Amino acid sequence: MNRASPRASQSDDVVVDDSAIIDWSRRDPAAFAEIFHRHAGEIGRYITRRVGPGIAEDLVAETFLVAFRRREAFDGSRPDARPWLYGIATNIIRRHRREELKALKVLARTGVDPVLESFTDQVDGRIAAAAASQALAPVLARLDAGQRDVLLLTAWADLTLDQVAEVLGIPPGTARSRLNRARTKIRAVLKETDHG
Repeated sequence: MNRASPRASQSDDVVVDDSAIIDWSRRDPAAFAEIFHRHAGEIGRYITRRVGPGIAEDLVAETFLVAFRRREAFDGSRPDARPWLYGIATNIIRRHRREELKALKVLARTGVDPVLESFTDQVDGRIAAAAASQALAPVLARLDAGQRDVLLLTAWADLTLDQVAEVLGIPPGTARSRLNRARTKIRAVLKETDHG
């Protein structure tokens, strides 16, 4: 049976979900490039926010290499590969935890967030953002890894709690409680900053 590739189907205005593309890539490995094209930008932004631009490109490449190698294990009942990719990326980031914590300590000392700095247009905004970032960085560094992962996956990757739970392999209730604990700590710091 000669089936059209998922990419060819897209040209006919038919949206092919990620699971179909991954399934196709098991027969035609080049088809996996479509998963990269769809999600590399979003995964790259998340990784960059977590570890900084210095090694982000390498970690994005590693994320998609691991995904490609593990595509046989992808759960085909899930149409969206993003939670799976975020899970791989988060595990890779965990292996680079020291660099992440070092970057947060630099942010705490200097108040400069190189990922956000270029997007800030007004001087007042820069001063407020720097003050908040400088105050928050040590709190982020002190959060336990589970709380930090849940907080950053919801804040920077814009995932739902159900998606975060899937990424981290934890129950949704655990994700919710970790997020609540992290937010409580962050609110306390923001309150101090506003009154300081």
